[in-house]
Amino acid sequence: MKHFIIKLEYKVPIEKIDSLLITHREFLDSGYERKILLSSGPQNPRDGGILIARAESLEAMKAFCKEDPFSKHGFADYNFTEFIPVKYQKDFESWFMSE
Repeated sequence: MKHFIIKLEYKVPIEKIDSLLITHREFLDSGYERKILLSSGPQNPRDGGILIARAESLEAMKAFCKEDPFSKHGFADYNFTEFIPVKYQKDFESWFMSE
């Protein structure tokens, strides 16, 4: 598995973001169920968000993010940074080490 930090940058006013927040979080729930996501949340100040995620490839990660309502409506840009986890809390070993 490849691991990613994904930074969302909002392109629209926060009121438009809020209008899709419930469906966005339902989409994120699907990522947790599929074990794609480890963590997610808004930035502070609230001008974007962060995902900690994994996928077989960058292309697979991008395909997952294209299904996000924020992406489908053109509300956010997504910046992907792949990283190699060499140290982590032992509580998360199964998430980082599973293939």
